Amino acid sequence: MFVVLAVVLGGTLLAYSLGGPRHGRSAGAPSGHVVVDVSESHCGRGWTRPEPGVRTFDLHNSSDGAAEVYLEDPASQAVYGEVEGIGPGTTRQLTVRLGKGAYAFKCVPDDADAVTGPTVHITSGSRGPGAAPVTQHDLIPPALSYQKWVGGGLDDVVRLTATLKDAIDRGDLAAARSAWLPAHLEYERLGAAYDAFGDADRAINGTDAGLAGGVRDKDFAGFHRIEYGLWHGEAAAGLRAPAAALVKAVTGLRDSWSQTRMDPAQLGLRAHEILENTVQFELTGRTDYGSGSNLATSRANLDGTREVLSRLRPLLATRYADLPGLDKELDRAQHSLDGFRHGDDWTSLDALTRAQRERADSVLGDLVERLASVATLCDPRRTV
Repeated sequence: MFVVLAVVLGGTLLAYSLGGPRHGRSAGAPSGHVVVDVSESHCGRGWTRPEPGVRTFDLHNSSDGAAEVYLEDPASQAVYGEVEGIGPGTTRQLTVRLGKGAYAFKCVPDDADAVTGPTVHITSGSRGPGAAPVTQHDLIPPALSYQKWVGGGLDDVVRLTATLKDAIDRGDLAAARSAWLPAHLEYERLGAAYDAFGDADRAINGTDAGLAGGVRDKDFAGFHRIEYGLWHGEAAAGLRAPAAALVKAVTGLRDSWSQTRMDPAQLGLRAHEILENTVQFELTGRTDYGSGSNLATSRANLDGTREVLSRLRPLLATRYADLPGLDKELDRAQHSLDGFRHGDDWTSLDALTRAQRERADSVLGDLVERLASVATLCDPRRTV
């Protein structure tokens, strides 16, 4: 795997990688390319004519193990480009805009200490943005803060889900339909924690995807099982057991949450994935089982994204050059989605005009691209 860091001219990321592995090349590099050695003994060797401008480096791993490579300022350790997973005997490309300053390649073998190559000085030009590396230690405080917030959110999910169950138990399906959406949206706001929820998420928020019996399958459970029944004329008697199982599942998750440990290294990635999944599943209607609430769920997912970003903001403030642009896009997406709300009701996807549908797709799609920068910048890097 190699990491695509950026199109440098966009100003929001660091560099970008091109192409797949090319094995054991002995011929010269293409015109304008610089072949750089990746190994413990010769890290960074081969770059002898430093010049400003956009340059492409062919990073050739001459060692017998995989490695990742950073192009950084050796004094500040600000990273200007990165490629992960360069296999032994293979070559990856890294394209980066260079300008006035000092640079060095850092080779980080999988099973050995990092090695920094010779420093190269460029005396003119404007270089692309760099970012100080984020370490696992840097991410622990925001992860703990977020995990505490999730615990409070689970308390609310349990309370709201119990209200849903009570309405079903007394046979008041109109009240159950009104109670379903607040409970479901409260759970959806916790999106960055889904990986840590494990199997409980399937029981709480799973779909019928992969189930042989589809919506009739005995293993179809959770919010969407109840949604299907409430909006497809199922009697209260058939929904009592799924509602009880849902309350049991969210209560069990809430009660065990204090013993769960989220992976701090995943926090930046989750900030991106929440809305990536929103575009993939909510805006396509794949998770609509009758309530027509996909746009409401998208709005809840946006709230969840903001919660993650609020914890990461101290790290991003000094690393993400276009953080104000991200904030502007978040506000634009919120304004766009709020336009589909009418009191307690939301416009369904089916009721959108083509122009409205395209606008929603565009706004959230643009935001997902910007959040890819957050995932990249908050990916922990080895510094030793």
